[in-house]
Amino acid sequence: MTVHQRLLLLSSLVLALALAVAACGGNDADDKTATSAALDYGVADFNGDGKVVIGVATDGSRNDGAYYQALVEKVEEISSDAGYEPPIIVDEIDVANSHAELENLAQQGVDIIAIGSENVARDNDDLFTTYDEIFWYCNCGSGYSDTPGLLRSADSGAELNMSAGYATGLLLQERGGDSVAFLGCCELPFEYESLWGFEFGLHQVDESFTVTYVPTGNFPYDFNNTAGATEAYNNAVANGVDAVYPFLGGAHEPIVQLANEDGLIVMTAGSSKGCERDDLDYDIEVMFDAGDYLEPLFEGILSGALEEGAARNFTVGIDRQVGANYCDATAEQVDMLDEFNLRIGAGEFSEKISEILSESYGF
Repeated sequence: MTVHQRLLLLSSLVLALALAVAACGGNDADDKTATSAALDYGVADFNGDGKVVIGVATDGSRNDGAYYQALVEKVEEISSDAGYEPPIIVDEIDVANSHAELENLAQQGVDIIAIGSENVARDNDDLFTTYDEIFWYCNCGSGYSDTPGLLRSADSGAELNMSAGYATGLLLQERGGDSVAFLGCCELPFEYESLWGFEFGLHQVDESFTVTYVPTGNFPYDFNNTAGATEAYNNAVANGVDAVYPFLGGAHEPIVQLANEDGLIVMTAGSSKGCERDDLDYDIEVMFDAGDYLEPLFEGILSGALEEGAARNFTVGIDRQVGANYCDATAEQVDMLDEFNLRIGAGEFSEKISEILSESYGF
């Protein structure tokens, strides 16, 4: 973003804050007006063309029922509520063509581009500074470095899945099970980070519990291979597995349906809306929902608190957007999980997390 545009942004924010102060003396309705004025969604017109357009770029399907769909739906909701133009959604991007796809999107008059994963962002750093009239954002995770021209959200796959493993362990303990199948793509580093975090959490309940990683897709980034995931699932069931973690994209929901039919413990892979579903039955939400991240991020972008080149970290036990959450559990199980998440947030397992990161990414 240019200096001139940042000055326009700051002046708009000053005006918005002045309106908020003027409204402070009224009743509850006035307070709501003040809040709305303090966060002026119109300042998102970063390219100064009199309208606001958000672009979304993902390598997964906009209708995957999980991670990518959450991002798309939240952008659509923000755009509708704020009176923006309909967003431009580019999904199922071939990572090999990501530079061309992002540049094409950048040339369509967008003010903000939300990139759904590090797979699409990686090796495209030149675009973030070439198209500096656009506010670039990526939900890139813990394995991605701070990058000029790009605001990223970051969470820890190890943290998230320590929470998920612990939550699963408590349910296994209650139901008399002892094994979990972790269905992933193709042995990518962040999958191992998540797997080993999950295993650690599981072992905090009972060290005899086991989790087995099974690849289901083609390298790289094939999280949508329903045939491969189904075959892996059937093999796991034949081996007597008690819980399944479909750490997948487009192949996620078909596996959840199978797990429901077989009565297995099953969990979301990112979505915080699993417990609300009436067509699928989840036991646990493993929350790293790209849509949930957007609300505090968007507020930070519009207020100027968040800028490109930095990161907004989401931490289990501190930020409500991340960690495991039960859909149906006893009060004791909920309390135990809440306590464990607080221990994660307090840094009690930081040494183990560092060890997992080192083993996963080789640093």
